[in-house]
Amino acid sequence: MPIEIRRFGVGNRRPNGPIGSVGLTGQVIASDARGNISELAFARNARIEPHASPNMIWFIVIEGGGWVAVDDEYTRIAAGEAALWPADVPHAAWTEHSEMRAILVELAGSDDAIMIGQARVATADDLPIGKGIGQLAERTDRLPPSDPDAGEPA
Repeated sequence: MPIEIRRFGVGNRRPNGPIGSVGLTGQVIASDARGNISELAFARNARIEPHASPNMIWFIVIEGGGWVAVDDEYTRIAAGEAALWPADVPHAAWTEHSEMRAILVELAGSDDAIMIGQARVATADDLPIGKGIGQLAERTDRLPPSDPDAGEPA
């Protein structure tokens, strides 16, 4: 089976966001019945107006920063932080003097049991998991010799 590559980022975005969004572009990376994964790019002074979704959403900031709101609370958010937007609760995001890039992971339904670390209890009907076969590669303390004439990999 070949590796599936999805393109996003600069050159692949289009105007995106709920009605009333300003200064926002994005690209859906993957979408099916389980949920949706998208990249959003906020320009300076961009905004997603307050709205609600029937799905739980993780708003994961990967570059820059701005603001997020859930219901009537709001706070700053920056790269390396993620905000949870609960299902059926109004939420928003915006920037002021900086740009922001975020990955949105939207999970179908309002059940966030997986996201908070709860696991399903195994039953007698579950198949046993076999022991994996393999080993770690031998550790080396040196990097392979470099060839300055080789250039970047193609």
